[in-house]
Amino acid sequence: MLDFAIFAVTFVIILVGAVLYLYPSSRRASGIPGLNPTDEKDGNLQDIVNRGSLHEFLVSLHQEFGSVASFWFGGRPVVSLGAVKQLQQHINPNHSTDSFETMLKSLLGYQSGTGGAGESVIRKKLYETAISNTLENNFPLVLKLVEELVGKWRSFPEAQHTPLCAHLLGLAMKTVTQLALGERFGDDAQVISFRKNHDAIWSEIGKGYLDGSLEKSSSRKGHYEKALSEMESVLLSVAKERKSQRKQSVFVDALLQSSLTERQIMEDCMVFTLAGCVITANLCIWALHFLSTSEEVQDKLYQELQDVLGSDPVSVDKIPQLRYCQQVLNETVRTAKLTPIAARLQEVEGKVDQHVIPKQTLVIYALGVVLQDADTWDVPYRFDPDRFEEESARKSFCLLGFSGNQTCPELRFAYTVATVLLSSVVRQLKLHRLKGQAAEVRSELVSTPKDETWITVSRRSSS
Repeated sequence: MLDFAIFAVTFVIILVGAVLYLYPSSRRASGIPGLNPTDEKDGNLQDIVNRGSLHEFLVSLHQEFGSVASFWFGGRPVVSLGAVKQLQQHINPNHSTDSFETMLKSLLGYQSGTGGAGESVIRKKLYETAISNTLENNFPLVLKLVEELVGKWRSFPEAQHTPLCAHLLGLAMKTVTQLALGERFGDDAQVISFRKNHDAIWSEIGKGYLDGSLEKSSSRKGHYEKALSEMESVLLSVAKERKSQRKQSVFVDALLQSSLTERQIMEDCMVFTLAGCVITANLCIWALHFLSTSEEVQDKLYQELQDVLGSDPVSVDKIPQLRYCQQVLNETVRTAKLTPIAARLQEVEGKVDQHVIPKQTLVIYALGVVLQDADTWDVPYRFDPDRFEEESARKSFCLLGFSGNQTCPELRFAYTVATVLLSSVVRQLKLHRLKGQAAEVRSELVSTPKDETWITVSRRSSS
């Protein structure tokens, strides 16, 4: 039913030995403490479904078995790491590929570019450089799109409810598509069409991605495959158009200047647009939601923006000076568990604490568990940007891959867009939480509110 459906096709060739298959009651992932498979074919799938999501399953798994624990995807053992110290031991020897990108590509069934570690490093560097250069070259466009949204909010009556999810997903879609694929997506009709397929794809691979229901529904699977095919066709056609125009200003242009194949270019565009839209939207949604709950944090951020920027718009060179804004975004990522799960394939045999992790083992990074671990974070469920004034908090955050050299490029992109948004919104408006509304987290590949999140805004008086 689900044989390796989640990490097929990339991981399907890696099979568990036949001997282990014959003795399900005594199996362990290389002696690592954890769960036996509850079903010979599906492993611990039903346990995950019963918990509601993989994140919630991992929370209970690590509570029972500690920071290094094992379970089963189908007939395959998986190791999960749920503490900073153990993640640090594993990440450092396995940094040649990005764990979030690895997971997303495998869910999509992408295999190209598997020529070895050297090729992976080169391709990763190209991907990251392309995103960084695209942001720098198109920063005025980001400013323009943000100002259009903030201007719309300024026109609202103060009592009007503002839907963060709808508005900020729209902002993210416009920003990512235009910066990734060019001016063709300055047409709202193109963005709406793109969003339709984007939503159909992400809803299947991002909503917990392990309930197996897609494999059981031919209609849903057909809808997903049609959307994926249409999206791939759009990306391939954009690449051909841009190549003939020989422009070099957006993400796809940088890839076209490389030695990547047409298929590899399409795949990298797919990953950036899929993940970039969702991560950017949800970072912005959660940041404004948390700001609306704290007038004190808003005022402190406002003062920093005034001190650093004055009345000028934010610029690329000024962003590093906005240290408190960075703390607000860091704390947003931590409190919302923005990306609660990542994964890597164990390229060579490794060791975490006393546990040996065999080559070709799938290793889950239970980031959502670690981000709210009371041993790492003081009062972990409280939104408190001031915690990142401490060196220990910044170091832990960096070790988890949310800052520094190991930050996934889509998150770096999202931080830049979110910084532009906060610099504009907070200097012009005050954000107010609706009484009685509490935004609950839906922990998927990227955490999102379970329901639409509403705020009200009022104009900030000049001082």
